[in-house]
Amino acid sequence: MKRLFVVLIVCMAGFGMYAQDLQEIKLNAPNKTRGSATMKALADRKSVREFDSKALSLQDLSDLLWAANGVNREDGRRTAPTASNKQEIDVYAIFAEGAYFYDAQAHSLKPVAKGDLRGAVAGQQDFVKSAPVSLLIVINLEKLGDPAAEQTKLMGSVDAGIVCQNINIFCSAVGLSTVPRASMDKAELSKALKLSATQLPLMNNPVGYPKP
Repeated sequence: MKRLFVVLIVCMAGFGMYAQDLQEIKLNAPNKTRGSATMKALADRKSVREFDSKALSLQDLSDLLWAANGVNREDGRRTAPTASNKQEIDVYAIFAEGAYFYDAQAHSLKPVAKGDLRGAVAGQQDFVKSAPVSLLIVINLEKLGDPAAEQTKLMGSVDAGIVCQNINIFCSAVGLSTVPRASMDKAELSKALKLSATQLPLMNNPVGYPKP
């Protein structure tokens, strides 16, 4: 029994060290004055499936996440509206080194899972793995009411689409490449990110600089 206790302590310590390999990413304050006018951004918007492998700068990453679903008012409301302000949409950033949860209130990325999950985001479309980051949009149906109700699923899908469009328009405005997608390995992502039964990965946007 004593030996078993020692083994458990060692395993728990090792797990703690492993989890700490990924550190929280403190994002820059969003630059709210950058980008082109809305009409030009809409005119320039297009889906791009080729990316430079270079990592996004911290400022570009910060502004991208804030534009997607960041806090834009002192009362905690977001850049993307949600039904009755339920804020049931979460955004995860998937990098080669690991996956992070975007904490909009703190404007930072909290580590969730170590390892490259871009293949799970890609599904059968390998081009996605060439993007330095993919933003995964997850809806928590429980925050909207009855998770099994058709209206709940509909409203969650609409709200996820708004976040996706925020990403598309921001990328168009500042010269980043992206494409909105719905295909992915949802089961693998749900397991790796430890999502609950009412948290559904719905859409994703691989994002990167234009390929030279």
